[in-house]
Amino acid sequence: MSGAAVPDGQRGDEDDRGGLRAAFGGLTTRGRSFLAAGVAAAACAYVLGQADLLRVGLLLAALPLICVLALHRTRYRVATARRLTPQRAEAGTEARVQLRMENVSKLPTGLLMLQDHVPYVLGPRPRFVLDRVEAGGRREVSYRVRSDLRGRFPLGPLQLRLDDPFGMCELTRSFSAYDTLTVVPRTEALPPVKLFGEASGYGDGQSRSLALAGDDDVLPRAYRHGDDLRRVHWRSTARYGELMVRREELPQRARCTVLLDTRRIAFQGAGPDSAFEWAVSGTASALVHMLERGYAVRLLTDTGSAIPGEGAEGFAGSAQDSAEAAGLMMDTLAVVDHSEGAGLSRASDVLRGGDGLLIAFLGDLDEEQAALTARMRGRTGAAVAFVLDSDAWLTGGTAAGAVEDRVRQLREAGWTALAVPPGASLADLWQQAAGLRPETTAADTYGGWS
Repeated sequence: MSGAAVPDGQRGDEDDRGGLRAAFGGLTTRGRSFLAAGVAAAACAYVLGQADLLRVGLLLAALPLICVLALHRTRYRVATARRLTPQRAEAGTEARVQLRMENVSKLPTGLLMLQDHVPYVLGPRPRFVLDRVEAGGRREVSYRVRSDLRGRFPLGPLQLRLDDPFGMCELTRSFSAYDTLTVVPRTEALPPVKLFGEASGYGDGQSRSLALAGDDDVLPRAYRHGDDLRRVHWRSTARYGELMVRREELPQRARCTVLLDTRRIAFQGAGPDSAFEWAVSGTASALVHMLERGYAVRLLTDTGSAIPGEGAEGFAGSAQDSAEAAGLMMDTLAVVDHSEGAGLSRASDVLRGGDGLLIAFLGDLDEEQAALTARMRGRTGAAVAFVLDSDAWLTGGTAAGAVEDRVRQLREAGWTALAVPPGASLADLWQQAAGLRPETTAADTYGGWS
């Protein structure tokens, strides 16, 4: 929720003169026509010596001038606030924007028109007309926005247009506050299957590590209401100056790294249906799925950047709430773009000596990059690769023989590798990967897709 207020009039002689000039600049076509007609009538009355015509001309000219002065001297204050529901919206879904306007002055307002600035990708600019808001009154209006493109889009600032009852003058005042709508990639619910070579998940009987192995190795934490007082660690309490207790044994969480290939040379085409957008959406789906299964997850790109990198060795979810970790990664994927790198060597260096499950979404691979990717498997536990042929996605055809060769090369190195045809469902490929062994041929991985 964000808010701002319109000042109640101008302060200072210089500001007053500037506001008056702005007020005269707000004359509508009707107001200018009345003013021009009044001046013309007064001039004709002077030439013809007609006193009655002069009175008519003065009346015509005075009406828009009075309206300008009345709007310029408007003394009521208006406060607004904006609320987004949700703050993060998936691409292709709608978000609701609620505007609240409150008259915080002691005078009722006249006719008001609200206009919110939104980027063109979210739709047309919404406009609302409010008839009269009593002193201390409040009005709420809402509109919906939708984007098929992921990204961060500013909403605002809100503009307020004041009109006089005769339509002679319009004044536009802008608020300063704005909000940001984050449109994250589409996610797909994945089946809860066990991938080939995957270790047992969190809570599935994997090894546990004791959080305390003696006074020297104890890992204390702050006392919480309801903790057993027999677990108080007095040495740490004296050191930190607050009551500390011993941690209970903690389960060792399984790790998963999701690698996203963002190289510009590896993808062709653009737009919501491009191969790169499918890879980003697939990455988001895999991240959410693995976090829900209790894994400590790390998002890695070809540039070697571990995102968000707040947990141990860049893994999120081990020291953070899973929902918070997913939100941080989704914010990153909302704005991720192509890199100018030519290879995957930086990502390979990050994975050196690593363990756990590796899930990779890869674009076009030449022979050198395919060999480098194949060697990554030796540094991790299980490894699953989804390889996209961006040329096939661009033309809508079938995968080229080079892609099948790359998939075969990865499978021979121990990867569970699948080629991704245009328009494929990640849930189907995920299910297929669960029953696939690395020695299966690349032709089999592409079977059934046309």
